[in-house]
Amino acid sequence: MTTPDAPHEGDSAARWKTDGVRVVGADRLDPNTAQTPGMDRKAAIDFARVGAKRLWAGTVHIHPDAKTGAHHHGPLESVIYVVRGRARMRWGERLEFVAEAGPGDFIYIPPYVPHQEINASADETLECVLCRSDGEAVAINLDIEPVEKPETVRWIDPTHPH
Repeated sequence: MTTPDAPHEGDSAARWKTDGVRVVGADRLDPNTAQTPGMDRKAAIDFARVGAKRLWAGTVHIHPDAKTGAHHHGPLESVIYVVRGRARMRWGERLEFVAEAGPGDFIYIPPYVPHQEINASADETLECVLCRSDGEAVAINLDIEPVEKPETVRWIDPTHPH
C-alpha cells in the first residue's frame, strides 16, 4: 500500500535512508523559533529541520517562579507534556481561568485560546515537551490585563467522568 507521501515500488533503499526516520538529539535543538517572554522554546521537529509538514515539536523551559506573557498560537492546536516541575495554566479573554499540571500530565490548548504558562514552583525549572498541529511555530503575543483572581477549573473527561 502506498500513500501520496510514501515511496512507490521500485524506489531504492537510499530514499528511505535520506527520507526516513530522523533522530534529533537533545543537544541539537534549535532556539531560533518563535518565542514568548518568560519562556525558552527550542524546536526539535519542524519543516526546516526534518521536513515535517503537519506538526511542530520541541521543548519549553520556564525558570522558577516565572511566567510567560499572554499569547495564543493562531489556528494551531497545542499539546504540552509536563516532564518536570509544576505547570499552572491561565487562559481566557482576561486569563480568568486556571488549572495546574504536574509530571506525566498532558495539557491541550485549542486554536486561538489566549493563555499563559506559569511555573508554579519557586525553586524548580518547569520542563515540558510541546507539540503543535502544523510545521510552523506560530506564537502571537497579546497585551491582556488579567483578572486578579482566576477561577480554578477542574476538567472532567466526558468519556470517563468518574
